[in-house]
Amino acid sequence: METFDVVVVGGGPAGATAATDLAEQGYSVLLLDRAGRIKPCGGAIPPILVKEFDIPDELIVARIRSARIVSPKERIADMPIDGGFVGMVDREHFDEWLRERAAGAGALRRTGAFEDLTRDASGTALVSFKKRLDDGFETRETVRARFVIGADGASSGVARQALPKEEAPPFVFAYHEIVRSPKPAEGAAFEPRRCDVYYSGRYSPDFYAWVFPHGETTSIGTGTAHKGFSLRGSVADLRQSIGMAGHETIRKEGAPIPLRPRRHWDNGRDVIVAGDAAGVVAPASGEGIYYAMLCGRMVADAVAEALQTGDARYLASARKRFMKAHGRVFWVLGIMQRFWYANDARRERFVTMCKDPDVQSLTWQAYMHKKLVKAKPMAHMRIFVKDMAHLLGMVPP
Repeated sequence: METFDVVVVGGGPAGATAATDLAEQGYSVLLLDRAGRIKPCGGAIPPILVKEFDIPDELIVARIRSARIVSPKERIADMPIDGGFVGMVDREHFDEWLRERAAGAGALRRTGAFEDLTRDASGTALVSFKKRLDDGFETRETVRARFVIGADGASSGVARQALPKEEAPPFVFAYHEIVRSPKPAEGAAFEPRRCDVYYSGRYSPDFYAWVFPHGETTSIGTGTAHKGFSLRGSVADLRQSIGMAGHETIRKEGAPIPLRPRRHWDNGRDVIVAGDAAGVVAPASGEGIYYAMLCGRMVADAVAEALQTGDARYLASARKRFMKAHGRVFWVLGIMQRFWYANDARRERFVTMCKDPDVQSLTWQAYMHKKLVKAKPMAHMRIFVKDMAHLLGMVPP
């Protein structure tokens, strides 16, 4: 039976980043990923991700220069990006490039579906998975691991089997369709360098819908925590309203997205989770790629410390570091989502606030640099006063 220092279950941004970082340090790493899996995702990444994780320009299929926010009454707030951009990636190619980078660093790639985590007589973790053979038959394979990283999504099988039981974090189920982008003469509502975001109960009762250009293709999607809401019907309605109902549909994807970090990322022994499995998706925005990769890096650091010292207590440092850096942002965004997304009347006021220059400036600075902006106290004060005026109904929506 093969033995690895680390087995990483899941080859998305979090798992591939963790595998790369650990392999570069000389550890034996197995990166296990399911075949043909593409995460439903708008594909937006901030410039800081490109810099921190050395992403080549050819993976950025579009550079977004503005956002258009649309209210339930179809009022518009345009938010130009001053001095920056939002990079767009196609997850089909982006994730595969990350996996290949991990392999180039020395990680062994294997295609298979995780089944269970057990232990041998010595207490060493055994990771079992199914592999599909060339003749169509499936076989079961088991490997040993000193440590296991579960980067296998919001419904993580690794977390279910190995981590302490806890109340499930709130989820939004996201669904999108990748369609052929219209040519300039087609679809007047489409702008290839602008992301459109729809805050309306028509398209989502508690989240938002989006139109995100990816160069030759476009992601059109929505999300909700309401099980009875028709995501497919919403996307069809949105495509009809923007003149893209007849454009070629390339693929359709859906998946749950967690909106709160798990309280426990590790079992105190040899298992830790990362990415969606750890719940590191930003509330309100649903942004996850940057946070997944950062989480993967912090988890890799913690596992490396545990490998070097033999002390599994280092695993807990990953969550502590992440929450120290971004816990306040997640808390603020969570409050925003619970209040402003509650109904269309509040969404109408929210879109009005998005027209404010102070709101726009601080929003883009926070997005591009991934931290709350502290250098503009007067701007924060003006936003606070305006926010309170909207909360108290002192100004029209």
